[in-house]
Amino acid sequence: MGSMHTGLEEHKEGLGKLAAFYAERAKGGVGLIVTGGFSPNLRGRLHPFSAEFSKPKHAKAHKIVTESVHKHDGKIALQLLHAGRYAMHPFSQSSSAIKAPIARFAPSEMSDRQIKKTIAAFTNSAVLAQSAGYDGVEIMGSEGYLINQFICKRTNTRYDDWGGKYENRIRFPLEIVRAMRQAVGKEFIIIFRLSMLDLVEEGSTFDEVVILAKELERAGVTIINSGIGWHEARIPTIATQVPRGAFTWVTEKVRPHVSVPIVTCNRINTPQEAERILSSGHADMVSMARPFLADPYFVVKAENEQAHLINTCIGCNQACLDHVFKGKRASCLVNPLACREDELRVTPTSSPKNIAVVGAGPAGLSCATTLAKRGHHVDLFERNDRIGGQFRLAMQIPGKEEFRETIRYFANQIDETGVKLHLETKANFDLLSEYDEVVMASGVEPRKVKIEGVENPEKVIDYQTLIKEKAYVGEKVAIVGAGGIGVDVATMLTEPSGHNLDDWLHDWGIDKDISHPGGLFPYPDSHTEKDVWVLQRRAGKVGKGPGKTTGWIHKRTLEKRGVNLLGGVSYDKIDQQGLHITCNNKTQLLEVDKVIICAGQESVRPFEDKWQQMGDKLHIIGGADHAGELDAVRAIRQGVELAIKL
Repeated sequence: MGSMHTGLEEHKEGLGKLAAFYAERAKGGVGLIVTGGFSPNLRGRLHPFSAEFSKPKHAKAHKIVTESVHKHDGKIALQLLHAGRYAMHPFSQSSSAIKAPIARFAPSEMSDRQIKKTIAAFTNSAVLAQSAGYDGVEIMGSEGYLINQFICKRTNTRYDDWGGKYENRIRFPLEIVRAMRQAVGKEFIIIFRLSMLDLVEEGSTFDEVVILAKELERAGVTIINSGIGWHEARIPTIATQVPRGAFTWVTEKVRPHVSVPIVTCNRINTPQEAERILSSGHADMVSMARPFLADPYFVVKAENEQAHLINTCIGCNQACLDHVFKGKRASCLVNPLACREDELRVTPTSSPKNIAVVGAGPAGLSCATTLAKRGHHVDLFERNDRIGGQFRLAMQIPGKEEFRETIRYFANQIDETGVKLHLETKANFDLLSEYDEVVMASGVEPRKVKIEGVENPEKVIDYQTLIKEKAYVGEKVAIVGAGGIGVDVATMLTEPSGHNLDDWLHDWGIDKDISHPGGLFPYPDSHTEKDVWVLQRRAGKVGKGPGKTTGWIHKRTLEKRGVNLLGGVSYDKIDQQGLHITCNNKTQLLEVDKVIICAGQESVRPFEDKWQQMGDKLHIIGGADHAGELDAVRAIRQGVELAIKL
């Protein structure tokens, strides 16, 4: 299990919660767990109050974590991370005084004395980790943090023994490993997270990566883990838009040059994909982080030939990274129990009830299956001929195919838990009155907009009809609404046909030979043949969609394809000529073949006039509760939390 910050590291009761979190993964069969990053000293903290591991009291406090993992025969390593110029405080340090594009503060250049003290701090933390019961440490030498900043010309402009030629720039990581190995002995695991593909200008070349890998082996590392891309890189590396196993070719190139195990990572989310990577010789070990958020029992299920029961990570980032970057505790869209193992427990009920759930979208599915796990008798009513709700639409968007896995998971959970599924069935008031509890998860429908001519079926179509019927919309299209749905529709309409991994790498300018520094070379943007407009009423940035860590990917993709993004628009009318708009006090005609309405959703609330008659036994969740911007995190969490409460 690869390192991933959860926000529990800084929580008041965080170590106890981390112990429960990691124990569940150890129980689920994970071979080696790597914690989120802990700083070896004060100035290395990512934020002013970020977690640090530098004193005996820290080691004593962490024993609850290591003991909980060892109780289930697991192994765990503490990641040591010095933020360097990525630190969000004015005391940041780096190899050179060069401000990061994603940081608020410029770092000070470390003196020779400060460098040596930092090496000693890493070593001290490793010794303390050993005393705390950790089986090893991982040195964070990638993603653009401090060690990476010493290695690359991009951030190291020194002229002393720690800069200049490559041998000097890699002296810092090598001295950390040598000092650490001498202090902890031969058996303690030392993992080095090596940036094998920087994806930034003036990054390392492949030859330089190999030189460092060999030197790290000589210095005494046990395992080399792969890092892909700096945090400031403008190339997606772990979002759902990234093809599965998109970067395993990097570790395949490095592996023959060293004899210590090489670990590969990034967008590996099924046992089949992991097996393919290992059997084809791309790596010695596979690392996953978010897939273990989604399902702590991933390994056990794979081992028992129950891969179909794995709750697969869909790479959405919405409840994990998006939460962490907002200073919130991480969780998982498809598994709300993640990082709340000691708070949300699915336990058997002592008084089984007959419960009706209306709607088999994400909220209804999570609620119905959790209720059935607890021992309730559940009838699930769905008006359509298939389950999935909005996820069934989402999975048809290029780059969101993973949403199909969540539908597959819930379909199998319906069979496993004994939920009685009634498809193509509209539950009426009289039918529902017979149940002890009623859960209304009836979802959403496209919001109707008031534009003259919007009722013209030859010229206008809503997003649901477009996706469901795969309707032809012509070569010139205007999309009304630039939220998540509008962005998805624009992506779908402009997606090149027959796109494979090499095409994807080509589109993002990634050099598979890593002959260029950082593994990058410029490619011209791949403009679409369609003329697509994405429009929004609000002035300002257009095309980002809702995700904090993925919005920029959506926007950049649309820009690369030549999609027209326009904000501050008022819609005048739609006629046979196209869409008439006003923008910046100027009227304009967009001569389009079709206008696609993606202006949000409205709750579907069947026989709402009779809801009050049901009293306290009626519970409303998901889109039926609040339509808003599609929020599957809230919908699935509401379903699980209600099921635990009933």
